[in-house]
Amino acid sequence: MEDRTLELHAMAMDEFGLRVSMIDEAHWDAPTPCADWTVRELVNHLVVEQLWVPPLLAGATVSDVGDRFDGDRLGGDPVGAWTDAAAAAQRALAEPGALDRDVRLSSGTVKARRYCMEMTADLAVHAWDLARGLGVDDRVDPVLMGEVLGYLAPMAGELEKSGLFGAPVPVPDDADPQTRTLALTGRRP
Repeated sequence: MEDRTLELHAMAMDEFGLRVSMIDEAHWDAPTPCADWTVRELVNHLVVEQLWVPPLLAGATVSDVGDRFDGDRLGGDPVGAWTDAAAAAQRALAEPGALDRDVRLSSGTVKARRYCMEMTADLAVHAWDLARGLGVDDRVDPVLMGEVLGYLAPMAGELEKSGLFGAPVPVPDDADPQTRTLALTGRRP
């Protein structure tokens, strides 16, 4: 079976990046479905996540990185900050053998392939959050959302316990993958 990890990650980056490109000055302070995060804070969160990728793939630990990426990383050019961080993360993930490396996260050591899928899921779900904050089309690629659902569903019981997600929201059994994924992460699609 072909490994589609990098392809899915690129799709998720494109989905989030598309919404970033739609932000105008009036939207940076708009609320999002993420409790207590404005559009700017949500984009900053994703920029910071991308900034972590190169050092972690290079073997750094969370302690090694420390507080290097804390605070507002968007500065005066938020779209540029996203573009630069996203490109650096994609380059690091695309290095030969990168997905087979071990990555030492705060939750433990995992294969980079799994870390990349975590990033993919986060990007896809936050693409929806960002679209909602901007009031634009919130449909995320259905193939991507189906893959993210397949990745997250086996962890359903752990998601809420992690403290990073709200309680799952009930949806009909025949709901589309996007609706099911968002509901699994505590969002109300």
